[in-house]
Amino acid sequence: MGQPRTGAFLLFLANTWRLGIKELWSLWRDPAMLVLIVYVFTIGVYTAATAMPETLNNAPIAIVDADRSPLSRRIAAALYPPQFSPPRMIDWPQMDPGMDAGLYTFVLVIPPGFQRDVLAGRSPGIQLNVDATRMSQAFVGSGYVQQTVMGEIDEFVQRQRAGAVPPVELVLRARFNPALEPAWFGSLVEVVNYITMLSIILSGAALIRERERGTVEHLLVMPVTPAQIMLAKTWSMSLVVVLAAWASLTFIVQGVLQVPVAGSLLLFFAGTALCLFATTAMGIFMATLARNMPQFAMLMILIIMPLEMLSGGSTPRESMPGIVQNIMLAAPTTHFVEIGQAILFRGAGLDVVWRPFLWLGLIGATLFMLSLARFRKTISQMA
Repeated sequence: MGQPRTGAFLLFLANTWRLGIKELWSLWRDPAMLVLIVYVFTIGVYTAATAMPETLNNAPIAIVDADRSPLSRRIAAALYPPQFSPPRMIDWPQMDPGMDAGLYTFVLVIPPGFQRDVLAGRSPGIQLNVDATRMSQAFVGSGYVQQTVMGEIDEFVQRQRAGAVPPVELVLRARFNPALEPAWFGSLVEVVNYITMLSIILSGAALIRERERGTVEHLLVMPVTPAQIMLAKTWSMSLVVVLAAWASLTFIVQGVLQVPVAGSLLLFFAGTALCLFATTAMGIFMATLARNMPQFAMLMILIIMPLEMLSGGSTPRESMPGIVQNIMLAAPTTHFVEIGQAILFRGAGLDVVWRPFLWLGLIGATLFMLSLARFRKTISQMA
């Protein structure tokens, strides 16, 4: 009894292996998919990390300092890279021509006698000229300049009137990203998002590609089961995504963008494998519902957007309504984002992330069984 069962199991594994190799060769012959994989894990990650319009970065600013006092110099010194380019000190007649030519997004005008009037409590005016044609920088930067200027003035006045350092001083320390670099967060989050997106696309497209080419009928006459077909698509497409994600983390994130990874990549990719087990099953389930690639693409839009926006990568889950938080606990991406942030950002170990690992395993097994049942029904209708 033991030997026949062992032989049947080995045959099951061998058939699954050969079917997976076939999937890899089919993907190799699909240039569009290959270009998509290379693009999202290279240019896509780099662009998402560096091109953030809502983030102030190297905004050109000039200062008309008619006061030339310690306070005005203190304000000028507070406006520094990377939020602003080094401030240019200009005269009043240069302001309008410079803004007309697009040389400056902001021009700060400090009037004469500014420090004297501030210390005397006269509330002098200070002018901030903004080029509003650069909408994103103008909106974010104007608020940042106002906050910086008022903070410097308040601290200067407090020190001057007290004659000494205040008894209490608030010291801010940012953990895991001391310089508050948006590329550190954006690049790693995009890698997590692309892992989810590509796994669904590749597994679903693999099934639809066989249906369109008529090779599903060939599989039906072979001594293989629906479980072997699904497992072959799962392991082969997961392998492609894992290798692409590893290359992106190594060469783009850590190499080009110089983003440090705090935790163990081995532990992260163990969580990635669990997530891929769930998302590839999801992609196959969607492919059984769609008749062709355009329909599959429409389903992708309906599924991917909520998964990425509500999983905690773009917006903290704590900021969402309670009912949304509870619903998204059933999504594998919610627990994968938790794993990615804990390991890559904070250097967490298995003792910290074991719970989302467990949830990913349960969700993956459930999605695989549902997809397998749907896949068997689809194949029985085609037979």
